[in-house]
Amino acid sequence: MTQSLFFYGTLRHIPLLEIVLGKSRADIEIIEAHLADHLVSWVKDEPFPMIAKQPRARARGVVVQDLSAEDVARLRFYEGGFEYDLATLNVQLSDGRFAKADVFLPQEGVWHAGAEWVLDDWIADWGRISEAAAKEAMEHYGKRSVEEVARLLPFFRARAWAKELARDTAPSSLRRATKSAEVNLSPTAEGYAEFFRLDTFELSYPRFDGSPSETLQRSAFVAYDAALVLPYDPKNDLILLIEQLRYGPLMRGDPQPWVLEPIAGLVDAGEPPIETARREAVEEAGLDLQDIRPMMKAYPSPGYSTEFFHCFLGICELDKVVEGTHGLASENEDIRTHIITFDHAMTLMDSGEINLAPTTMMLLWIARHRDSLRYEA
Repeated sequence: MTQSLFFYGTLRHIPLLEIVLGKSRADIEIIEAHLADHLVSWVKDEPFPMIAKQPRARARGVVVQDLSAEDVARLRFYEGGFEYDLATLNVQLSDGRFAKADVFLPQEGVWHAGAEWVLDDWIADWGRISEAAAKEAMEHYGKRSVEEVARLLPFFRARAWAKELARDTAPSSLRRATKSAEVNLSPTAEGYAEFFRLDTFELSYPRFDGSPSETLQRSAFVAYDAALVLPYDPKNDLILLIEQLRYGPLMRGDPQPWVLEPIAGLVDAGEPPIETARREAVEEAGLDLQDIRPMMKAYPSPGYSTEFFHCFLGICELDKVVEGTHGLASENEDIRTHIITFDHAMTLMDSGEINLAPTTMMLLWIARHRDSLRYEA
């Protein structure tokens, strides 16, 4: 027995529908349709839509026909992560006929409607991100529960957003200009996928002498883009550093695993890194930074990790800021702030007490521009 489903939102985007169903467009029966007295709106503060009753409104969509039990199970798995359930409604097909079709409706009281939703706008802003996140979500079909995948969806989107940000690459004036498309890359055995992801793969690439490399077996730690901001008061020559426990030093066996750092946080999907820096400054240090300037953008460990840092300078007055503890209780953060002179920070760098590479490189960036920053102040 087959089913027909009416899609009014993101699954009208054929590339996404193909990913969720695990089949090509040629194997999917689609007919244009609409649902009377319903309006499709953005879910407030979320990158997907919802549908609700509204007299005289008309929700455009498509009916996908002849869906198998396996097809519906895959759709339930994907849509369940958004807390949507199926209900049967009457829809009007493009040929004028009315037909019953199942529709994914939001669970009562979970989401709140925002502005009216437009498919083309969503595709422009969220299409590629949602496709990449759906690929990762559907890898867990039959292996994890809907609830587990729902918990991981924001991280899937953040990883997808990092790939979009990566398109804005750095110049190639000295380094080789060969594109990544010339690297032969093939995924191999399943790695690990949770908050972080470990991918295993085989690759070969063109060597500098033009010959192909051997096929190599490698692994990569697939992380996120992060925004870092170092608050600096050029008038008083003060720096703000944060301190918190870090698991890397702890697991390495470092007897003193608390680390002096810039303010930092993961870039959420769709969020400009500079806004991440602004948000994290409030959360981690209680600072409302208005003057944020780009510093460097860099890979901290490109030999095995996709992690990427967007570094910023936060110009502010620190002489009246009180040191204290900050952080989000919901993220179990326990963060202490330190306001010290720039010279003291450089002394800590020289002694090795500042042992985090991003802190060091951002301090050295300030040292390079310190005179002009102080002159402007």
